[in-house]
Amino acid sequence: MSDASPAGPQVSVARIFLAFLMIGATSLGGGVVGYLRSSLVGSLKWLDDETFVELLSICQSLPGLNASNMAILVGDRLRGTAGAMAALVGICLPGGLIMVAAAAAYGSAHKGPGDVNAILHGVSAAAVGMVLYVTVQLGIKTVRGLADVIFVVVTVFAVSYLHQPILLVLAVVGFIATICFRPRGGGTGEGGE
Repeated sequence: MSDASPAGPQVSVARIFLAFLMIGATSLGGGVVGYLRSSLVGSLKWLDDETFVELLSICQSLPGLNASNMAILVGDRLRGTAGAMAALVGICLPGGLIMVAAAAAYGSAHKGPGDVNAILHGVSAAAVGMVLYVTVQLGIKTVRGLADVIFVVVTVFAVSYLHQPILLVLAVVGFIATICFRPRGGGTGEGGE
């Protein structure tokens, strides 16, 4: 087994740790996917948008947090097991330390929940905005035709308005999309470009 994947750039384990430490320290609420994309695709250029979407899809289908799953996959892609461990520790360390400090401060201060609720509402609004931003950015790059738009609309409608379980909707829509987008016969191969 080699330490580095030939598909990714040569990055040191220390650099992976520091990059994910910064992502973990600066991402708030549910907007971590936005920070991951901004860092990994935008500033660091360790991934392209297509690879990011593929890895994000894997992360969302696995148990656990998307950010932790993404850290493991990207770290492994760049430097194998050592990179995966460095990325996971880097992304989890800031949040863990902040939560320990916040719990200690909250327990000693005994302030009313109004102060905490105001902060949490602000963080929630920022997270929603970041998720919306990432959704639009990825949608622009990955939704390529009318069929893609129809699948997105059907999925959102089934989950949001019909209140169907997301796993069921993804399984059904994914199956239908697989049928619609499967390679057709006719003698053309994929390698002929």
